Amino acid sequence: MRLLLVEDDDLVADAILRGLTAASYSVHRVSSAEAAQAAIANEEFALAVIDVGLPGADGLTLVRRLRSAGKSLPTLILTARCTLTDKVKALDLGADDFLSKPFEAAELAARCRALMRRSHGAVNGVVKLNRMSVDLAGKRLCIDEEEIDLTAREWLVLECLARRLGQIVSKERVQQAVAGPDQDITPNAVEVHVSRLRAKLGTAAIIRSLRGLGYRLEEAKSV
Repeated sequence: MRLLLVEDDDLVADAILRGLTAASYSVHRVSSAEAAQAAIANEEFALAVIDVGLPGADGLTLVRRLRSAGKSLPTLILTARCTLTDKVKALDLGADDFLSKPFEAAELAARCRALMRRSHGAVNGVVKLNRMSVDLAGKRLCIDEEEIDLTAREWLVLECLARRLGQIVSKERVQQAVAGPDQDITPNAVEVHVSRLRAKLGTAAIIRSLRGLGYRLEEAKSV
């Protein structure tokens, strides 16, 4: 799942990137509110982790701008300011959660998981489709109650499609979800991962290709 990190301090950003990457997230980092708005306009993100102290417009201004523009992207605010007044202001402006510095990488990853579960409305973080169960929090696929082994990138493809079950997901969005930080992946490579995932799903579900549009995860039709 692809996250947006808005942090201007290189050392802090590097530590956060390493922690979130270790938690299996793909992270795109920018260093200003203006760059964040441009990224959000051009890419799909599951969550934005935003530092308050940014050059130019600060993190709270960024959140206010996103909400004013009708963007429902979940936002987690990071700040060294930790008074109750600061927390209330952040939440009132539309932030979804607030984490005070310093913090542990494990707590940040857990807050991200909780926000994404809440935003996607999956019951206990699980998406069910007929014989198949996709545990988004535990990163597990089960078919007929048997766990199926997936590679990291096969899981990222499945997660991207399962979070939009029954909806068309563009090939570009899947490509973004599968690409890691500082890594590129070709459309052909994405096709390979999709093909291998299809084989593992068998008759439990279908990943349908829609020419010129993308993919859709849907229930297999009984014969």
